[in-house]
Amino acid sequence: MVFSPVPRESRSQINRAGRILVARNPSVEDLKWALDLAERWRACHAYPINTFQANLRGKLRSFGGEPIAAQRLKRMPTIIDKLKRYPEMELARMQDIGGIRAILASVEDVYALASRFRDSLHLKHELIREYDYIKKPRDEDGYRSLHLVYKYRSKRAPDYNGLFLELQIRTRLQHVWATAVETMGTFLGQALKSRQGDKEWLDFFALVSSAFSHLENCAPIPRFAHMGIEQTIDAVAEAESGIGALTKMTGLAAAANEIVGNKRSLGASSYHLIVLDSLNKKVNITAYGRDDFDQAALDYVAAEARALKGEKIEPVLVSAGPIDQLHKAYPNFFLNISDFVTSVTQMVENSRTRKAVT
Repeated sequence: MVFSPVPRESRSQINRAGRILVARNPSVEDLKWALDLAERWRACHAYPINTFQANLRGKLRSFGGEPIAAQRLKRMPTIIDKLKRYPEMELARMQDIGGIRAILASVEDVYALASRFRDSLHLKHELIREYDYIKKPRDEDGYRSLHLVYKYRSKRAPDYNGLFLELQIRTRLQHVWATAVETMGTFLGQALKSRQGDKEWLDFFALVSSAFSHLENCAPIPRFAHMGIEQTIDAVAEAESGIGALTKMTGLAAAANEIVGNKRSLGASSYHLIVLDSLNKKVNITAYGRDDFDQAALDYVAAEARALKGEKIEPVLVSAGPIDQLHKAYPNFFLNISDFVTSVTQMVENSRTRKAVT
């Protein structure tokens, strides 16, 4: 398998490219140069996350409940948006361009897996930072997950040493919530995932996350910490009614049925380019073999260029094994939020039943 090399340009040049990408009126020549360098900088992260994922899959074998592992390169529009939101951030030091995700059955499994990485004597990569959004969930939007940020180290491929990669470990319930947020953000045309958008939707998702935290016996969202589980569920029901969340989300979940028929034709390819057409409510999937990463990367860049020009599409290049695993790992790109809808529907019904009795 051929992977993109680390750009020969200096880190200061890479940071300059990042500044040009968020500048107001860069010249055509500067923007072209910056995009080219930023694309090559992103692409070189494919090698470290690919090798790190192999280590992750080995550790997951001893966990029950069919754990899922997946990897992804951060989308260029998302990279640019993050540089805009955090002006002090440098492109060369962005920690989550290369991401690996593990989805497990329980909170206990999340911390057990994290401990295996921390205590591993064979893992040579350097753990430089940890963000525990389970013990300390984000107050603004309710995000919950455990993040471990590593600096890559390898004697076999020293050119990649020093690149950052981020391991996200979360439960299925936390994953269901996160993908529902991303799906609705796409269809509402709002960056809900980045804590931007209508306050009603942000509050609704934060309340649901707090209810989920009660179900997992974890710390609730700080701004709702004064509420018990029944009070939180009642607040979810009220917020849902105000925006008609279930009606909207049920319609989107139904669209996922159109994708199921593609599974047989796509097979178990190594890479998949997924393009979500939010305007037409369609998903296009292109499969690539193990040796076709260069072509996959080129097609990915072309799709992102269309998105940057204003076309209402969401492209992502992922590697998650067979298409069934891909469907489970990235349900937001399949418009599949049925698990979230089921959970919230049960909360709403419980709230109504309890109020009817009292």
